Amino acid sequence: MKTRVVALLAAIILGSFTVANAGDWPQWRGPDRTGVSKETGLLKEWPKDGPKLLWMIKDLGNGYSTPAIAGGRIYVQSNHGDDELAVALDEKTGKQIWSTNIGKVGKNRGPQYPGARGTPTVDGDNLYCLGSDGDLVGIEREQGKIKWHKQLKKEFGGKMGAWAYSESPLIDGDVLVCTPGGKEATLLALNKNDGSVIWKCAIPEGDEAAYASAIIAQVGDVKQYVQFLQKGLVGVDAKTGKFLWRFKKTIDVAANIPTPVFHDGYIFSSTGRNAGAVVRLAADNSNVTATEVWLNKTLTNSIGGVVLVDNHLYGTTLKGLFCTDFLTGKPKWQDRSVGVGAVCYADGHIYVRGEKGEVALVEATPEAYREKGRFKQPERAKTPAWPYPVVANGNLYLRDQNFLYCYEVKDPKTTARR
Repeated sequence: MKTRVVALLAAIILGSFTVANAGDWPQWRGPDRTGVSKETGLLKEWPKDGPKLLWMIKDLGNGYSTPAIAGGRIYVQSNHGDDELAVALDEKTGKQIWSTNIGKVGKNRGPQYPGARGTPTVDGDNLYCLGSDGDLVGIEREQGKIKWHKQLKKEFGGKMGAWAYSESPLIDGDVLVCTPGGKEATLLALNKNDGSVIWKCAIPEGDEAAYASAIIAQVGDVKQYVQFLQKGLVGVDAKTGKFLWRFKKTIDVAANIPTPVFHDGYIFSSTGRNAGAVVRLAADNSNVTATEVWLNKTLTNSIGGVVLVDNHLYGTTLKGLFCTDFLTGKPKWQDRSVGVGAVCYADGHIYVRGEKGEVALVEATPEAYREKGRFKQPERAKTPAWPYPVVANGNLYLRDQNFLYCYEVKDPKTTARR
């Protein structure tokens, strides 16, 4: 026992042991990929000019990657010229700790929106990144050393969408799940420790990878990975990679972007130019079926995703922020004031980041739109502000190409009482 305690203390001192905080945001859309923060004690209303700006940086590098925050560090992907980097920053100051080249920037079929897209996934002492050109890496996060590397296009016949790879790798125990796309390994499971292949799933129709990130969905005794591909929402068996089901009614011929939302056997998907829908998943032994519950042609959420709070969905369409009943699709309210944007949830409120730079705090209630504060970034990039807002350890983080802002949203009264 004494020996183990000494070893643990030594690991902490030497930096080889990672201490996770309850308020961390370690991957795409937070601790469990739902866009929901577990933080409490946050401001219920913002001052007139918005929350306090703690720091900002202006030389992060371009790209649309959202930050991941864990163990006192911020991790993000960015591009400098044609090179795509994984970057580690100090959470308190924003100062760079290290940067590591993970590959080249993926080429779009058109000239619009080049740059890094994926959010790093933090797992213990390691970091996993998928570059926009298909370079998948496992990184030792203390110093930023690459432990293993795979190229999805060259090694697995991957077929990315028109705007390059945009996925954030999913870690499930010792398994890493990603989406090369194409006929050989549409979905792929690797050993997270060395990148070796566990299974390849050749989805019928050989979809392109599209732009969403995979999630875990447990239905009965069947654990599955659900992903939104170019030709529809699909589920595959987590153990074997067996293809289980497909739902096509929410696809957009141009871009399927939002990560699906799963809860208690039901799953929501949507696109910006088609519809939003909920399907019910049912398991019969090892088989799973997906049955449509409702479909709404006006619920066209696109880039900014949705969050599920108390059986209500919150997100934006081209007409602004909406609230809709999850199980029935019945709309509760809609407000145009922020416009199109991305969302996350924390401590009773929706954080809405408009693509033109406005940020609003809105009470998460189906009763009515109740805004509790709004502000604009001091400086803006020329492109749409698509990276999602992140709430972690009492702070709000906003990435906007070269800019990264950190705002204090912890309620000082709550802090004083502790």
